[in-house]
Amino acid sequence: MRSQPHPALVFAVIFFFVFLLHAPLLQLPYFWDEAGYYVPAARDLLLSGSLIPHTTISNAHPPLVLAWVALWWKCFGYAPAVARSAMLVIASFSLLAVFRLAERVANAAVALGAVVCTGLYPVFFAQSSLAQVDLAAAGLTIWGLLAYIERRRAAVAIWFSLAVLAKETAILAPVALAGWELADRFLANRVRLRRWWLEPQRPRDVRDIFALVFPILPLVCWYGFHYARTGYVFGNPEFFRYNVAATLNPLRFILALMLRLWQTFGYLHLWLLTGAMLAAMALPPVKDGEIERKRIAIPHQLTFFVVIATYVLAMAIIGGAVLARYLLPAVPLVIILAVSTLRRRLRYWTLAVAGVAVFFVIAWFWNPPYGFSPEDNLAYRDYVTLHEQAERFLEARYPMARVLTAWPASDELTRPWLGYVTRPMRVVRIEDFSLEQLLSAADFRANFDVALVFSTKYEPAHPLLDRWEAWTRLKQRFFGYERDLPAEASARLLGGRIVFAQERSGQRIAVIELGEAQVFNAKNRGPVEEGRKQ
Repeated sequence: MRSQPHPALVFAVIFFFVFLLHAPLLQLPYFWDEAGYYVPAARDLLLSGSLIPHTTISNAHPPLVLAWVALWWKCFGYAPAVARSAMLVIASFSLLAVFRLAERVANAAVALGAVVCTGLYPVFFAQSSLAQVDLAAAGLTIWGLLAYIERRRAAVAIWFSLAVLAKETAILAPVALAGWELADRFLANRVRLRRWWLEPQRPRDVRDIFALVFPILPLVCWYGFHYARTGYVFGNPEFFRYNVAATLNPLRFILALMLRLWQTFGYLHLWLLTGAMLAAMALPPVKDGEIERKRIAIPHQLTFFVVIATYVLAMAIIGGAVLARYLLPAVPLVIILAVSTLRRRLRYWTLAVAGVAVFFVIAWFWNPPYGFSPEDNLAYRDYVTLHEQAERFLEARYPMARVLTAWPASDELTRPWLGYVTRPMRVVRIEDFSLEQLLSAADFRANFDVALVFSTKYEPAHPLLDRWEAWTRLKQRFFGYERDLPAEASARLLGGRIVFAQERSGQRIAVIELGEAQVFNAKNRGPVEEGRKQ
């Protein structure tokens, strides 16, 4: 019998390849929600020791990941590369959890295939170096699931408690599994069902359920602390309204459920893996000699399905933005099931897994013909690069100007420690670059000198669904969708001219100069009016 590889060795190998693949991205300034919440909150913790951020409005996210990033800054210095390296350690640790779980329910070959596919899956890959909390919560949840399958009660309580201290929504997995245990006890006398339901091991008892519900305690303690310090429990009122109160609509739930199912089983070439799995299920199991290749035990598969279904349903109900990263605890479980099925039913399953891995890498650079979040592949790098170029242009040419723009560029321009500018600039903020917002801004041209307009969302050149006006109306009604005006139209509406414009892979940015804008005169090192310079 071959010995299993030591976890420390597996982690070292994983971290080496993860760091190598992300090395070109480590110096990038902070992106979107990083800049808007997570980095300011971690920086506040670093500078003041406060678990409640004060340079941004608290969203009530637990502080575990923020403390991890702040610790790395404390030890190695404040820089994007340090924060991203800290997150790569978490990503590698999460992939180790995927390996251990797949190895436990299947074998080392399936574990290796699952780790490769998970690590290369575009959403996981992009999130690996971003200073956000979802991937950490996913990794800790998978560690908790491994402990649950191995029946280690103390480890179950610890891992799931750490997961909820990374992100509050991680409570979904242990609570769902506790419900599963209660259902098991209810069906205790239904022998025909129990044979599919239970492992051929000792039955679980009330202590297993207690271990699963224990993580509620640290979460309640955190929310109690947050309430004592801020006066509200679940984040600021606007955050709660956007992510919970405004999402409780039956039609929105149905639409979000469809999107969540797509993100779980088909998004960014994931359909190739799940489709291959479904096709392979029509084939008989492969035999090695006289021995049929084993499948993942039905009880383990059902456990996976409980967690997957819980996340799909819950994330269809809550979350104003239907972001794919919210489903990171579920997607690795889908990948493990799919890789295991391919190995069981395809003689040359490694070729199929390798082909899927290649298409996952292609999806790092390929933007699909439907709207998606730039943080789900390397489109976020394009966003950061565009904003770096435009904002450096702004700082060099209009250092004293008042800049009309929207979030997150408003933070990028006023907070030099985000990595875009060297000193704060004056900003006039609008919500977005829709016709309504720009018309309102045009009535107050005297309040700003230049405008920085950019795409607030990815717009495919030939969209699959947006050609249907009904779908656009539904997005506007339920998902906060607003169409950005092109830069040329924005310039005409504001009465200015475009002096800088860049576009990359469906994203764009432009600087619009108004008539009285001041530019930087390199000769006398002072601002002069554009007309005098000419």
